[in-house]
Amino acid sequence: MSPSLQLSVDDEKGVVETVGARDAERARLLRKLDWHLLPFVSLLYLLSFLDRANVGNARVAGMSTDLNLVGFRYNIAAAVFFIPYSLAEVPSNIALKLFRPSRWIPAIMVAWGLIMTLMCLVNTYRGLVVARTFLGLAEAGLFPGVNYYISLWYPRAERSMRIAIFFSAATISGAFGGVLAYFIEKMEGIGGLHGWQWIFCLEGLVTIVVAFTAFFFMYDCPETASFFTEAERCYVMDLLREDSNGLATHYDFQFVLQAFRDYKTYVQIGIYMGLLVPGYAILLFTPTIINELGFSAANAQLLSVPPFVTGCIFTILVGIYSDKHQLRGPYVIGGAFVSLLGYIVLYTQSSPGASYAGTIIAAAGAFAPVAVILAWAGSNAGGEMKRGVVIAMVIGLGNLGGICSSFIYIDPPRFHIGHGTIMGWLTLSILLSFFAMWDYKRINKQKERLCLEHGITEDRRDEFRDMGDGSPLFRYTI
Repeated sequence: MSPSLQLSVDDEKGVVETVGARDAERARLLRKLDWHLLPFVSLLYLLSFLDRANVGNARVAGMSTDLNLVGFRYNIAAAVFFIPYSLAEVPSNIALKLFRPSRWIPAIMVAWGLIMTLMCLVNTYRGLVVARTFLGLAEAGLFPGVNYYISLWYPRAERSMRIAIFFSAATISGAFGGVLAYFIEKMEGIGGLHGWQWIFCLEGLVTIVVAFTAFFFMYDCPETASFFTEAERCYVMDLLREDSNGLATHYDFQFVLQAFRDYKTYVQIGIYMGLLVPGYAILLFTPTIINELGFSAANAQLLSVPPFVTGCIFTILVGIYSDKHQLRGPYVIGGAFVSLLGYIVLYTQSSPGASYAGTIIAAAGAFAPVAVILAWAGSNAGGEMKRGVVIAMVIGLGNLGGICSSFIYIDPPRFHIGHGTIMGWLTLSILLSFFAMWDYKRINKQKERLCLEHGITEDRRDEFRDMGDGSPLFRYTI
């Protein structure tokens, strides 16, 4: 081999080794981030979902009889949660940017934990409605806040799996809530409280305890994270800076307006709502649906566990493969289609076995792509402040779908109105996802042509710092 050829081979070998070492270091630091961030925020979200959805378990455990929840009373009590919950999410994410996450998130947790605990004293329908209203206001900041929080630590290509792990806590809470309710309702009469009141009391107290520990165990941002060495901190900051396309990270009201004026934000809201209506219906009514299939109230609590466990497994799997293939839209469409099949089974079949199988399929498909939608919306919002507002808008306005979920299961035992309505929402999510994929591809091609025609390269990215995803250098994830 000639010396020049040997030199080129050695150079290529050195480049490969350097790239391999860089990839290994990136993977190591991401794992370190995962261990320090994800378990704790997932626990927070598990408690959040447990506290908002346990009204469904309490209903089956006797709350409807004791509070005389006739007609639409239960539906109204379930629905009022979503009004302040939706309206407070954007202000909460702005506050999260202005204040420290390690103070804001634990503070709102203490608030809703106290409300949840005191719900054990509710003894009238009106009291339940008031308590659910304040619970929605207090919980509003957690889900959009943690999604935004995750976006401050991870590059775009790595967020779907992390949000999926975080969101899987919601499905675990559905399963965990059923098991807890099965045992807690056996405390009927202790301390003069009904079993369903003990569900509220004990789950609220756990939230308060965890909230106080959160003041000491949450980190604010990579710049101040104590678990990093100085070299690790610099590496992560460079990684995030490169991923941000040099876009603005400071607060300015113009970035809030960018989020509100962008039609793509509302497309993502529609996609999210199309899957959230089924998701909340599953959380609020799965014990009731199973009970109406002919199973006892106690067994309905336990049989509500498998749909949520299945949903948890598929949520994590879909998040992993969405990141691996760097695709969002196809996974959203696939999940919505699977859920649609489950609801077709529920709508057309009357036997308990087939209907229960349909419930499991519906839950797996509805929960699995939710994290992908949020990663998709956040990744395609350029600039730190706009991203926070977009995430809050998608979650906040999308959660108004929970009002719809609360009122559609009104025709037992087959629930044709509920199942049929959800099939329509899932179809909407599929259609809007196809449109979003087409639109993002179209805009990416326009930007590529613009950069070629005007010679725009990464060297000029500071010129477009305040343009958000309108920057010609920004590329949308499909």
